Amino acid sequence: MIENFEKYYRLLNRASSSLASPFLLAVRLYWGWQFMQTGWGKLTDIGKVIHFFTDLGIPAPVLNAYFVSALELGGGLLLLVGFGSRLIALPLVIDIVVAYITADREALFSVISDPDKFTAAAPFTFLVASLVVLTFGAGWFSLDALVAGRMKGRRIRPTAAEAPGSAVVA
Repeated sequence: MIENFEKYYRLLNRASSSLASPFLLAVRLYWGWQFMQTGWGKLTDIGKVIHFFTDLGIPAPVLNAYFVSALELGGGLLLLVGFGSRLIALPLVIDIVVAYITADREALFSVISDPDKFTAAAPFTFLVASLVVLTFGAGWFSLDALVAGRMKGRRIRPTAAEAPGSAVVA
């Protein structure tokens, strides 16, 4: 009985592990597109964003409005294609945490007392998607995986001074 349990448990692990890259692809495609749309929407109506940031008391609202808009548009594109995924996921996580702190403070502070309010807030799913990519990477169906595969296959040739049997002049 224990052997059967172990056998089926290993089978379940293999089957579910094989879903990791397709899942990461789905997360990146959907949320990359969503980030791109929010970034583009902010850029096309930047005056409204600047006004909103000013009302929230965000310092340098003009600079920050353009920065956040470009981050979300460019970051969404990078997530979509899976290039520099973990690298761009970090500033996106910070962007969303700042959105919680400034625009959804009540939802943020109700994370323990009223978790439904926290999870229903607009930034929540963006935060989860960014954290998933930051934690697990882009998966095999990405430019990150393609670049990593090429880098692994490339050998760096030693310079003449580093070649075996050569005299190094100090």
